Amino acid sequence: MANSPFDLGNETGYRAWRDAKLAAYPRGVDELVVPLADPRHLTTDEFAALEDRCARANMAIYSAPHLPSADKSIPRQLGQQLGLVRLEGNYLADEDGLSSITPATDEGSGVRGDFIPYTHKPINWHTDGYYNALDRRILGMTLHCAQDAESGGENALLDHEIAYIQLRDANPDYVAALMQPDAMTIPARLDEDNVARPEQSGPVFAVDPAEGFLTMRYTARTRSIVWKGDAVTQAAVRALSDILAGSEYILTARLAPGMGLICNNVLHTRSGFSDSPEHRRLLYRGRYYDRLSFPAHAA
Repeated sequence: MANSPFDLGNETGYRAWRDAKLAAYPRGVDELVVPLADPRHLTTDEFAALEDRCARANMAIYSAPHLPSADKSIPRQLGQQLGLVRLEGNYLADEDGLSSITPATDEGSGVRGDFIPYTHKPINWHTDGYYNALDRRILGMTLHCAQDAESGGENALLDHEIAYIQLRDANPDYVAALMQPDAMTIPARLDEDNVARPEQSGPVFAVDPAEGFLTMRYTARTRSIVWKGDAVTQAAVRALSDILAGSEYILTARLAPGMGLICNNVLHTRSGFSDSPEHRRLLYRGRYYDRLSFPAHAA
């Protein structure tokens, strides 16, 4: 972490990076939106526009409402062009590895209905895959809207680097506490065949040792989570919760058909929503072991 802005001993480097980050950060969700002629075949200008948004906020929202919104090749091929190739196929995902996020027919009565994303209920702040082992970190994510809800279903979004800044500015000891390898533990999940997912401990904030980027592993849920019991960690968790309750940098988006989010697994929520037969909310979610990348493309 030498010379890294995320090194708590590098106050000069941190201040320079912090000031530049906050100055460039979008102040409205419209600044994230990039219209795309065909997300499956990006132009040089479209690459540059997406790269700009992701450099500023670790995310971008694309818009291609003129194309068939239910075409799963749109998020898949867009992601591939941006370096998202190692797709996590969890056991609730479709055969192609993308997950069709839509309410289960009978919520609570089937496997999907037992999980909040597959219901109409709101989802609190989290990063995806926070329960994964550290060698299976989710670094990139796509969320493509095939159909929006009749009402509701907005996503609040916050770049995890902004959360880091606000927490470090409040107290650097809070960041140190949440970088401990046992800061946050997700208990094992059991099913009828015993352990479906083993207990997993890890930090909230971590710096990639090879490339130096910041990652975040977090959930605001209060059940099925164990925070380290020391006073500083407990105070850090409360401070982070306060930031997520009212940060001025939170951006809120309601994806319409043909729109989608690409990001480096930023913090996000989902509000509750209501469906109708004509508007049954359906989003395709991709989780990747890769970060977004923007190779140089000739005109």
